[in-house]
Parts: sequence; C-alpha cells; structure tokens
Amino acid sequence: MNTPSCPLPAADSEHSWPTTRQTTVLRVEGGQARSDLDEVIEEVPVALVYNGISHAVLLATPSDLDDLALGFSLSEGILAARGELYDSEQHPHPKGIELRLQIASERFVALKERRRNLAGRTGCGLCGLESLDALARPVAPLPPGEPVPAAAICHGLAELPGWQRLRHTTGAVHAAAWIARDGRIHALREDVGRHNALDKLLGHLARTGQATEDGFVVVSSRASYEMVQKVAAVGIRTLVAVSAPTALAIRLASDTGVTLAGFARDRRLVVYSHPEGITL
Repeated sequence: MNTPSCPLPAADSEHSWPTTRQTTVLRVEGGQARSDLDEVIEEVPVALVYNGISHAVLLATPSDLDDLALGFSLSEGILAARGELYDSEQHPHPKGIELRLQIASERFVALKERRRNLAGRTGCGLCGLESLDALARPVAPLPPGEPVPAAAICHGLAELPGWQRLRHTTGAVHAAAWIARDGRIHALREDVGRHNALDKLLGHLARTGQATEDGFVVVSSRASYEMVQKVAAVGIRTLVAVSAPTALAIRLASDTGVTLAGFARDRRLVVYSHPEGITL
C-alpha cells in the first residue's frame, strides 16, 4: 500500500478526526516579518459507500460525518426517510475516510439505476451529473406555513458568530444554522464546503427528529440552486443567506414554495421569493 503525500491525521477516537492543524507561517505586518504558528482547517476526501458501492467523494471537514452522510442521502433523494439508513460506519483510508452506509434494498436498487460518477469539490454542488436532465430532480411544492418573524432572523444572525467556532479559529469554513421562530439557534454545523455544512445540518435535524416547520435555515454563504433544492427536499420552507442567491435558485424557490432571502446582515435582508413567508 502506497503512502499518500498528504496523510490523513490520526483519529482521536473511532469516530473523531482532528478538524484543524497548526502550521508554520511567515506573518508580515507593518513592514515587519516574523515566523509564527497558524491554525488551519483540515480538508479530507470523504467517500460515501452505499451497500459496498462507492457513490460520491466529497472534500469535507472531518467533523459530524454521520450527519453529513444522512443529510446528503436525504437531500440528494437517495433516501426518502431516516429509517431507510440502517447503519453508518466511519473507516480510515490511506487517502481519506470511508463512510460505509447500509440502506434499504429498494433504495439501493434505485441508486444503482441513477448511479453517477460524482466527485464533489469544495464549493461544487453539481459536479459529476451525467446529463442536463439529471439536474431536474423533482421536488414537490411545499404547502404554505406559518411565516417567520423578521425579528427572529435578525436575532439569529446576531447570534451566528458566537456559534462559529471553526470560523473563529481558522477563518476558512461556512456554516448552516437551524433557528427557531423566537430567533434562538438550536443547531449549527460548519464545513469547508457550504453544501457540506448544509447537509450536516439537515442530517442532524433528521437524526434528532426536528419538525421542519418549526424554524428556518441560515447559511453563511450565497444561496445556490442546489441549496434551495436540498432544503425543499426535506420540507424546510425558509432559507436565508448572508450573501446573494443565484437567479436559478430564485426560480426553483418560487416553484417549490421556499421563501428565499439574501443579503441578510446588519438587520437588513432582501426577500426574493414567497415574501408571505416572512412577517414584520
């Protein structure tokens, strides 16, 4: 077995790998240079293996990987419900981490029929689709629900920095947060990839049985088509982004009943679809 050029850090336990590492840097400030130590985020290839068959490789931060596996499986339509995932095991590999998942046989048959050679890159949501037709994965329109108070969005945004531990340490990760209608953050997940952060959060919500109509999602990034597709797939009606949405994301949000807001910062936001989902 060949030794990889960038070996995976040793796991602290059976299900835990270091998320950061220290590296020596040259720090230049005010015309002066000095040697220093800096904390940087880990980025590790993570292979999702379903019933013994590798389906996707994501570049991800090696934390909350069981949440990532479940959230990805649900938001990508591989699974329809939490109960269709029977087992999840993390295994070290010379070049990364394998998440070995056992899923319901009928879901595995469906997966093999639509199987694709997908390699996920940081910030890449749709890498590896075999055709344009594969983009249009159907998502049923969501029924109307109770609107989210704008004050709750502002309150949640104000709390967000205090929950972003890895961002504070490294400055190199995105976050996705689940926020209740009173503006309190109940859960937050971080990752070098914004789609991974969202999948980790969705996996946590599914694992804990969180009712998707009881809150909303905030992401510390732009809102892409696939991010709207992911929240709609699991029944979340409101997605708020700190940065801008894309035009395709807005069209999908309009079609699926998702209230999509962007530029959410400094007690301001812009609502791009279904404005009735947010109340003053």
